[in-house]
Amino acid sequence: MPPHPAAAPPDDSWLGPPIDARPLFAPEHTALIATLRALAPADWAREAVPGWSVRDVAAHVLGDCYGRLARHRDGYRQGPAFAPGETLEAYIHRINQEWVDAHSRVSPTALADTLELVGGQVARLFEGADPAAPSLGVSWAGVDPAPMWLDSARELTEYWTHRQQIRHATGQGTDPDPRHLSVVLDTFLRALPHTLRDTTAPVGTQVQVHVDSPAGGIWTATATTAEGNWSLAEPPTGSPAALLRLDAESAWRLCVRGIEPADALTRAHIDGDARLAEAACQIVSIVY
Repeated sequence: MPPHPAAAPPDDSWLGPPIDARPLFAPEHTALIATLRALAPADWAREAVPGWSVRDVAAHVLGDCYGRLARHRDGYRQGPAFAPGETLEAYIHRINQEWVDAHSRVSPTALADTLELVGGQVARLFEGADPAAPSLGVSWAGVDPAPMWLDSARELTEYWTHRQQIRHATGQGTDPDPRHLSVVLDTFLRALPHTLRDTTAPVGTQVQVHVDSPAGGIWTATATTAEGNWSLAEPPTGSPAALLRLDAESAWRLCVRGIEPADALTRAHIDGDARLAEAACQIVSIVY
């Protein structure tokens, strides 16, 4: 008998053109380790996010690194299971807290040493990944399985965001390096079609988000059905029905809920249909 034809890959064109984050993992890892090595002893106890210190965030990043190596390099599937009736969000928050609590006895120096070793292995793993291969779902983009290019870009935003939280906790501003920030913003904005999924509009309606920065850009979501399906694959056609303009700092912080949508709207410039622009401002690009 002839072999069965291979299953066609899922159509994920609505996510927009692929992002290649692979070359940025090594410099991002180097930047994180340099940030940690430069901390004063008291800095490790500063609050980086509500309920977590700088040391806790570093421990969490280490857990992310180990989890990535286990799943994608070693094929290891053991670990905490979902509790009965537990949502994805509750599960993620629970196991993250359990990991951080378990590492409370690990010193900052030991955390930095281990992250330097393990994070380097993760960078090499992503450098050799096939961008088109199916990978972990990205819930905030509404795709499961996700193509590896989106999964890896999502992972880069995770490491970058936690590094900014550490920087902010210790009196430093956001790293302005446009090489990283441009990829982070591009990845975060891939959540736009999923954000608009319950927003109805005539087919062809376009909503644009402008991020004003050398690292920013323009993202155009187009309604492809009247029931709330949107795509980033369609080219802009004339003036959009709604335009939401944000500065880069407000945009990335909104996407990780460093600021709330209501706060972001006070910083935004809106043209056109306010309902559509306000719907776009509900974007969130983390498990929240």
